[in-house]
Amino acid sequence: MTDREEELLELIRKNPAISQKELAAALGITRSSVGVHITNLIKKGYILGKGYILKEEDYICVLGGANIDIIGLPNKKLIPGDSNPGRIKIALGGVGRNIAENLIYLGVPTKLISAVGDDLYGHKILEHSERIGLDVRNTLVLSQRPTSTYLAILDEKGDMQAAISQMDIMEELTIEFIQSKKQVVDNARICIIDANIPQAVIHYVLDNCKKTKFFLDPVSTAKAHKIKDKIGAFYTIKPNKIEAELLTDIEINNEEDLLRAAEYFLAQGVKRVFITLGSQGVFYHDGDRHNLIPGPEVKVVNATGAGDAFLAALAFCDFHNYDIDKSAKFSLATSILALSHEETINPNISKENVNLKMKELGLC
Repeated sequence: MTDREEELLELIRKNPAISQKELAAALGITRSSVGVHITNLIKKGYILGKGYILKEEDYICVLGGANIDIIGLPNKKLIPGDSNPGRIKIALGGVGRNIAENLIYLGVPTKLISAVGDDLYGHKILEHSERIGLDVRNTLVLSQRPTSTYLAILDEKGDMQAAISQMDIMEELTIEFIQSKKQVVDNARICIIDANIPQAVIHYVLDNCKKTKFFLDPVSTAKAHKIKDKIGAFYTIKPNKIEAELLTDIEINNEEDLLRAAEYFLAQGVKRVFITLGSQGVFYHDGDRHNLIPGPEVKVVNATGAGDAFLAALAFCDFHNYDIDKSAKFSLATSILALSHEETINPNISKENVNLKMKELGLC
């Protein structure tokens, strides 16, 4: 699409009833030139017919959890079984919601399908989403259930030591509900699933929505079992080492084991495998290329949202047709940006800042 065509489309989006004469005046070109541009946009599929019926822009759909996070950070070395002086933060969270927010910061149109309570925390999630441009019109709002809550204790390094989650509301994401959102999933370029949602819903979506690529965040070993028998339906997966061991029944102790685990996933039908290794980096494989990128030495401020940022970056890279090598490096740099900020989601994440971080880390 040319710059002029983009300008014309933006005017039409703002006023679908605008005339060619008005378009010509706004752009400072002739009416005949407007006609030529519109004909080209119809040929390219951006305008679907008379009356300026516009094709909906490509987007990513995220199907997963939306939480309120309560995070405890000790002032000094964490002493288990004792009361530790420190700070307590309350923030918006949830794996699916976090991934979706990171995608918005990376500049990708994103729709979130989740469930929240009709309560103070639920309203905060919805209001914040609307403020940053995250589409939550397909999120279920329930008066009979509280918004899910995630409680985590971090150590003095920012690493999680224990967590408890109350996510009963996610059980309200039923097959009947998701059937009403099938078109949203089908029309997405990518649908990201986090394993917090009910197993039956995951299976329904994978079995009945065949028009999109599915990305998986297993979330935890406790949740990963939900998709063990369906792993081949995913285009891209991002397990950590422990989740990969559970899903493959392969003990991972070295790079050879990582290769065996990745090859297991590829044999099941997965196209791209990324096994995250914390501070040791990431191993990836797509059937043609595989590599282990060591983790750069970085100061960890908060490790809670690194995995969510990594998966959001993977989806961003696929959305923009990056190859697997660049995808792994871009996603690793995005996760490091997340690690370096006190909040679970670093509001400074953007394509430009990730590229700068890649250069700083020598990942280009």
